[in-house]
Amino acid sequence: MAGLTAQIAEFVAGPAPALSPEVLRTVRTGFVDTVGVMLAGAGEPVTGVVRGFVQAARSPLHDASVLLGAERASARDAALVNATAAHALDYDDVGLMGHPSVVLVPALLAEGERLHAGGLALMQAYVKGYEVWGELIARDQDRHHGKGWHPTAVFGVVAVAAAVAALRGLPAAQAQHAIGIAGSLASGLIANFGTMTKPFHAGQAAAHGIDAVNLAQAGMTAAPDAIEHHAGFLAALSPAGRVDRSPCERPLRELSRVATLGLTVKKYPMCFATHRVIDGVLDLAREHALDPQRVREVRAAIGVTQDSMLRNHDPRTGLEAKFSLEFAVAAGLAVRKVGLAELQDAFVRRADVQALMRKVRITTVDTVCPHEPTLSLSDRVVVEMDDGRVFDSGDIEETRGGLARPLLPGELESKFMDCTAASGVDGATLYGRLQRLETLDDVARLAAASAH
Repeated sequence: MAGLTAQIAEFVAGPAPALSPEVLRTVRTGFVDTVGVMLAGAGEPVTGVVRGFVQAARSPLHDASVLLGAERASARDAALVNATAAHALDYDDVGLMGHPSVVLVPALLAEGERLHAGGLALMQAYVKGYEVWGELIARDQDRHHGKGWHPTAVFGVVAVAAAVAALRGLPAAQAQHAIGIAGSLASGLIANFGTMTKPFHAGQAAAHGIDAVNLAQAGMTAAPDAIEHHAGFLAALSPAGRVDRSPCERPLRELSRVATLGLTVKKYPMCFATHRVIDGVLDLAREHALDPQRVREVRAAIGVTQDSMLRNHDPRTGLEAKFSLEFAVAAGLAVRKVGLAELQDAFVRRADVQALMRKVRITTVDTVCPHEPTLSLSDRVVVEMDDGRVFDSGDIEETRGGLARPLLPGELESKFMDCTAASGVDGATLYGRLQRLETLDDVARLAAASAH
């Protein structure tokens, strides 16, 4: 039987998958949401830094649009900027213990524009990248975040290489080299959460995935067992070495994790580890008309891995606040919303918000959510008032925006229009084209629809 790396390559080089209506909806949502948050993040400082870095490199290639605008760059450089921008606000979708769309969509849009590929081809390539990521991350019993690896940055590189190799139609031998090369380009540390480097992880993964394919097509080789070798990708990343490196028992084409696991669309531009607590705080505040000035203490119980990611306990900037449960609770109580307007430095430093943050007490539980192992089985928030009243959210197991509690009709469009409102693009036209992505014969039309 062929080894795992070879099996992945055969899947990547194999026939394009047939996409059910359910899978089409999921993938379309990934493209819509990512383009929206990408445009919202275009003006963030980290996007400017990476954009300047790309401009200084002066690549002679002009294959793809940067941020869907008039500026052009090589496909890998456009993917680098666009994926960084899409992750800059931490508002992009979630799945597979990371952020699949934030690396796959910018890479595929840039490559698709260079190749003048149709929308359906991009969606099929997205599915291949998603399935490869899902297969690899499911093989470990332990949580990569706990060891310090950011799954978006490490599994995302291999997923992008698989998706781009599929889009280009690489034969299995070249795809196998691309996968192996991508494994050596994987990196990204949890320690950098709450800094500009965290969104750069996404940009780097998108760009390095394309690099891996470019290098394979140029003749670079990699180990034929780079993924499953005892000193290979899976073993090196594994927190405790309890990782399955054996060949797949069933062909990857028979597995449809896109349909069963899907994507969670974020309602808040915060680290996903905060979302269930935010849901609980907002529900309690609205249901009981809680006066934030009369809150004595808030007790929040979250998972161990969540706590390790939410490292900023005294944030002073919007960037730091994205990884602070204290801020998430304080914002929810202070203004009963946690949106883009609240993730501004001035709001974070408001006296009432800072005072509420100091009232938050965090405890951890060492349980694991079966479909999102970075989370505990459930979160919980208890608000105690100065008159002795206590309000308890109870166990919160599902996140709004996920498969069990999907966005309400119109919420995705509302989020997209909010994200693109200040970008200068025609949001309605762009949204319409993205919602018909599988019918586009050339995805370069997306850039034309958003010319600004």
